[in-house]
Amino acid sequence: MSGIPQVGQPAPNFCAPDQDGNQVSLDDFSRQWVVFYFYPKDDTPGCTTEAKDFTHLSQEFSDLEAEIIGVSPDTGKSHCKFIEKHHLSIMLLSDPEHQVAEAYGAWRLKKFMGKEYMGVARSTFLINPDKVIAYTWENVKTKAHAQQVLNKLRELSTV
Repeated sequence: MSGIPQVGQPAPNFCAPDQDGNQVSLDDFSRQWVVFYFYPKDDTPGCTTEAKDFTHLSQEFSDLEAEIIGVSPDTGKSHCKFIEKHHLSIMLLSDPEHQVAEAYGAWRLKKFMGKEYMGVARSTFLINPDKVIAYTWENVKTKAHAQQVLNKLRELSTV
């Protein structure tokens, strides 16, 4: 299991299928910011809030030349249902073997009702156009998170 990439470190490259089965890698986003966020499961309350908030702000991210990419262990079919049900406009990647989550340190030991298990820790990485980690959020709380990311992107993209 990898540690969490820190600010100033190169972002780990990834290759994973999107909701339509197309292979997507970090190299596909040259000269763009990437909002790369990990979430546990499609169509659960917190994950839905987060995805809808990112969708709601997607034009503002786009205006700053940023691509929003969500990653979970769910299948492409599950992602398609999630996107359709909630009218999402963001890209979702499938990571069933959690290789991408491990590369970003988002596959971690979690606790729920006294039980420990491995799972996706909700986390977000802001990757600059040079493919370097510009900012990280660990153990994200979904309320207003997309706005926090947008505010940080505005701050960093004008530096």
